[in-house]
Amino acid sequence: MALNGCIDLRSDTLTVPTPAMREAMATAEVGDDVFGEDPTVNRLQEMAAEKLGHEAALLVCSGTMGNLTALLAHCERGDAAIVGDRSHVYTHEAGGLAVVGGILPHVVPNQADGSLRLEDIEAAIRPDNAHFATTRVIALENTHNRMGGAYLTPEYTQRVADLARAHGLKLHIDGARIFNAAVAQNVDVKALAQCADSVTFCLSKGLSGPAGSVLCGSRAFIRIAHKRRKVLGGAMRQAGVIAAAGIVALEQMIERLREDHANARALAERIAQIEGLHVALDAVKTNMVYFDLDPDLPFDAAELCRRAAAERVKMLPTGPRRVRAVTHCYVSRQEIIEAAQVIAHLVRHGEAQVANGKLQAY
Repeated sequence: MALNGCIDLRSDTLTVPTPAMREAMATAEVGDDVFGEDPTVNRLQEMAAEKLGHEAALLVCSGTMGNLTALLAHCERGDAAIVGDRSHVYTHEAGGLAVVGGILPHVVPNQADGSLRLEDIEAAIRPDNAHFATTRVIALENTHNRMGGAYLTPEYTQRVADLARAHGLKLHIDGARIFNAAVAQNVDVKALAQCADSVTFCLSKGLSGPAGSVLCGSRAFIRIAHKRRKVLGGAMRQAGVIAAAGIVALEQMIERLREDHANARALAERIAQIEGLHVALDAVKTNMVYFDLDPDLPFDAAELCRRAAAERVKMLPTGPRRVRAVTHCYVSRQEIIEAAQVIAHLVRHGEAQVANGKLQAY
């Protein structure tokens, strides 16, 4: 199951199309989607909208494009969006809110579970005053990448939706991994998505599609989003070859996310037993494992990842002494065990070098 001969835990974006997806792509019926005439794209959009409890959907090139398309549809230039300080839309989308949309990000702190406190959201809503950017939308993220793959509950999401409605605001959910959130909580994904005004999800992460994301909302919203996608260069022609893989993803790849979550838990439990490494087991909710290196270890996160890659285990340093490992369908339980063994060996080897006064480049 290893990708390119490696146990690649850097991201679930490393997944490749399954054999069923490749067959569907090769035989997909296509048309010109700009004219709305690609039957496979239309079918994917209908499936996605129904599954998430919305009226309509729009295929976009990426999650970043989906988020920006949604925010452009909800806001005018000079408006404000309430976002988390660790959110993907704020930290990892190249400032698109401001650069392209002229939208002011009003940043509030993300909590450890990925949520935004309701009182922080309410305090960030600006009154109708000529001095202020007009608050238009609240953006949540589910699951939350930078907060360890934590998920938001249906109850919390509904409370934010109610708060938004009370203030005449829109709610957008960056649901790149929202199916992970639904599977982890044993709930229908509609319970996490239906109350929002817009929600995106990625086909190209744990669902293993080759590319693309889907933006869902009302028919009126999607009509506006369709035009905003055009502005971003996201209108594709015979996109059915991508949509075909997305249909297989929705039909075959959702429930198996449980395996990824179980493998992440197994990896976290093994890492927790390695002296010098620290992982908060109660924070491992889905398919992500974040762990920290003890300050006394003789190398930082980047060096540990470099050494692990030399042993065919790839991970991602996300801070000076923090590492992220993400499970997906191309990492088996046996490979999880092997990865943990490699990490343990590298940590113990480095400590032994220090003890013997022989620390050197690995």
